[in-house]
Amino acid sequence: MTVVTDTADMQALAKRRVPKMFYDYADTGSWTQSTYRENEAALQRQKLRQRVARNIDNRSVKTTMIGQEVSMPVALAPVGITGMQHADGEILAAQAAEEFGVPFTLSTMSVCSIEDVAEHTKNPFWFQLYVMRDRGFSESLMQRALAANCSALVLTLDLQVLGQRHQDIKNGLSTPPNPKARVLLDLALKPRWCWNMLLTKRRQFGNIHGHVTGVHDMTSLSEWTASQFDPTLDWSSVEWVKKHWNRKLILKGINDVEDAKIAADLGADAIVVSNHGGRQLDGALASYEVLGDIVDAVGDKVEVHFDGGIRSGQDVFKAVAMGARSTYIGRAFVYGLGAMGKPGVTRVLEIIHKELDVTMGLCGETDIANVGRHNLVLKDGQARDARSLTQGGRPQPVAGSAAAS
Repeated sequence: MTVVTDTADMQALAKRRVPKMFYDYADTGSWTQSTYRENEAALQRQKLRQRVARNIDNRSVKTTMIGQEVSMPVALAPVGITGMQHADGEILAAQAAEEFGVPFTLSTMSVCSIEDVAEHTKNPFWFQLYVMRDRGFSESLMQRALAANCSALVLTLDLQVLGQRHQDIKNGLSTPPNPKARVLLDLALKPRWCWNMLLTKRRQFGNIHGHVTGVHDMTSLSEWTASQFDPTLDWSSVEWVKKHWNRKLILKGINDVEDAKIAADLGADAIVVSNHGGRQLDGALASYEVLGDIVDAVGDKVEVHFDGGIRSGQDVFKAVAMGARSTYIGRAFVYGLGAMGKPGVTRVLEIIHKELDVTMGLCGETDIANVGRHNLVLKDGQARDARSLTQGGRPQPVAGSAAAS
């Protein structure tokens, strides 16, 4: 039996248990994958200030995201076709998140529909929207999310055109899988996955199939989906969304200070510093490299959340210390789901929670609300305005180096 101690162990298990095309879908980036790799590397380069001889009893990593109490500063990010990592994947991940006390975000491109997830959970979840060329369909998605009592809409802004992911093309990615010889051979080596998929009826894009005129089989569904990402999406589109959505609005895909300022001025409840996990613009800056500047620019106007490269509780701590209110995990929870289903997602959350708690203690803190840039070993430029913003934009003293007091 494999002993799971970190998310890397979960990743190894998922790679063995999930069909290659679906594992690769989650685990690769666009083009050369340089930004995908750099997201993790940037977090790894950040060093922490170890503090000793402090009373670190009674620690708490509880916080809030857009006014919602959460057990730690982590939400499950929207990930497409999660239901192909494990049968009924979105439902299982949503249940695990609900029980752990963190938000779950359902992707537009999910296998389990909005209604499926709502039927199998008790508390409101979040819904992520891709604005399609068919604005009527986008409006209907928002109405369905409202009817399902989704408490927040996460509007993704960085998918106007699809960044090419070479491995998906080579694998012939499709939902459900195309019955090609090499695909069938791979499936034959994944009996656990196949058995679970045989037991479910959910094998297509649940939010789309049956809700779009003229889409009646996988071929027409694939053609419709490929044609629907909207290159005309602009800031006026955000205003259009706000007219149809009267609950919390989060703008995801901000990776530039100027864009962050515009997003904040539009009245979003939160923005997510993100480069789509390195799956869109290859060669873009790592999310963590721009987080500090964005927090300094708009952290007193809007909640700043962080996405990109989170694989551990230490990564969560670093992002919060740099000024993020909270973080999102995508690949990390997908590894757990693919490896073990719902218990795997729960185990990943437990691992991240423990790592975050221990790291916070070893850095001399007892409350996540007090974590800030004084807990980091900062390079020149990371605190150029001589201040440090932690959660909610509260000023904190800046530590210029490990020797700062």
